Amino acid sequence: MREHLPAIEIDPTSGPATAAVIWLHGLGADGHDFAPVVPLLDLPHVRFVFPHAPRIPVTINNGWVMRAWYDIRSLDRRPDREDPTQIRASAEKIAALLDREIERGIPSARIVLAGFSQGGAMTLYAGLRHPSQLAGLLALSAYMLLPEALAAEVAPANAATPICAAHGKFDDIVPLYAGRAALDQIAAVDRQRDPSGAREMRWHEYPIGHEVSPPELAMVAEWLRDRLPPTA
Repeated sequence: MREHLPAIEIDPTSGPATAAVIWLHGLGADGHDFAPVVPLLDLPHVRFVFPHAPRIPVTINNGWVMRAWYDIRSLDRRPDREDPTQIRASAEKIAALLDREIERGIPSARIVLAGFSQGGAMTLYAGLRHPSQLAGLLALSAYMLLPEALAAEVAPANAATPICAAHGKFDDIVPLYAGRAALDQIAAVDRQRDPSGAREMRWHEYPIGHEVSPPELAMVAEWLRDRLPPTA
């Protein structure tokens, strides 16, 4: 039996869940970080799962132990900035959560994987590689992990999965260009795989820093309602 990450779960308010959102927090936060936004999203048929990342030492924070999906070794955007072994291990844990929702009766095509910052980077990494088709990927203030591996590892099932990305124009933690570059790379890989393909990708910029604003959450709510209507 696969061990599952501890998580905050918010069940539907209108009966059994017919869809699910798994939302990954950023570095040093935990599953409680985005749980308060659920009432604002107005998705009474959706189960929300907010997992807690493992506690590990983080190099850029003087080795302090905190919740993180992987170690960040440097603030420079060099190839060995993140720990690839920890990235892959976290991706397996996220896949286990996705599979658990499927076992609970939610079709994979009714599951959105979402995340902020480090969690958004993991959303792109794990979501694009998941073997079952997902409803969508929501990446807020995110960036691409292990970019050199993307072309070879995108799962056919998620080669056309819609992506919604948003970023703060004044983000001094994850620069705007890093978020934009992630989508550009995905689009380039998509064209190589299928020149006629048309993955739906949305990009939004907001006049904020490394955070989420009310207008951004309103956009997220609209996108989630579009991806996860009350009935399949």
